[in-house]
Amino acid sequence: MEETISLRELFQTLKKRLSLIVIITLIATTVSGVVSFFLLTPIYQTSTQLLVNQSSNNEQNMYNVNDIRTNIELINTYNVIIKSPRILELVQEELNLERSTGALNNQIQVSSEQNSQVLSITVQDEDPAMAVNIANTLANVFQSELTNIMNVDNVSVLAAAQLAEDPSPVKPRPALNMAIALVVGLMAGVGIAFLLEYLDNTIKTEQDIEKLLGLPVLGAIPVMTENDQRGMPATREKRGSVRSESVG
Repeated sequence: MEETISLRELFQTLKKRLSLIVIITLIATTVSGVVSFFLLTPIYQTSTQLLVNQSSNNEQNMYNVNDIRTNIELINTYNVIIKSPRILELVQEELNLERSTGALNNQIQVSSEQNSQVLSITVQDEDPAMAVNIANTLANVFQSELTNIMNVDNVSVLAAAQLAEDPSPVKPRPALNMAIALVVGLMAGVGIAFLLEYLDNTIKTEQDIEKLLGLPVLGAIPVMTENDQRGMPATREKRGSVRSESVG
C-alpha cells in the first residue's frame, strides 16, 4: 500500500521543526547582512554618451538616410574598438592606472539602443571619482584615435560623465541581498525539516505503530513523570499506617 501524507501531517512537521526553520532563516539573513555591509566593497557606476554622426561637410547631406544607416552599423565596430588594448593602454598611460588592460576591460561596458546613433560607455569602480575619470578619458581617447584607426571623424561626446555630490554605490545592495537570503534560508529550513522528518524512523506515538504494523493498538502504557514516581511510595506508606491504626 502506498504511503500518503496529508496536509495536516505537513503542517505538523513544520510546527514541530519551526524553531529549526526560524534559526536557519535568521542565520542566513544575518550572514548576508554582515557580508553586504562590512565585507563587500562598494562599487560606483557612471556613464558617458557618444554620438555617432555622418562626417560629411555638405549640409545638404546632413540627414542622408544612408549615412545614418551606415553610422548605426559602425556602432558594432566601435563597441569592439573602444575596449581594444590599443585604446585601453592609452587610457592607462594618461591616468597612470596600476591595473592590467584585462582588469580595466572588465570595468567597462559599451552599449547602444537599437536603431540609435548614441553610444553609451558605462564604467564601474571602487572610487566614484576614478570611474568618472576613466569614462571621460576613454571617450576622449577613442574620439581622437578613431581618426587614425579608421580614417573617419564621426564621433562626438554627447554627454560627459559627472561626479555626483553624494554618489551611491550600485552594488552591493544589502536590502536585496538580505531579502534573497531570507527566502533562501526559509526554503532551506523547510527542506531540512522535511528531510529530518523523513530520516526519522523512530516510533513515538500509537499512530506510528498502526502505520508501521497495520494493526490496531489495544492498549498503551502512560509515561510517568518524576513527580508521579516520588508520590507513589508516600501514598503506600500513608495507606499502611492507616491500616495499622485500625487494627490496634
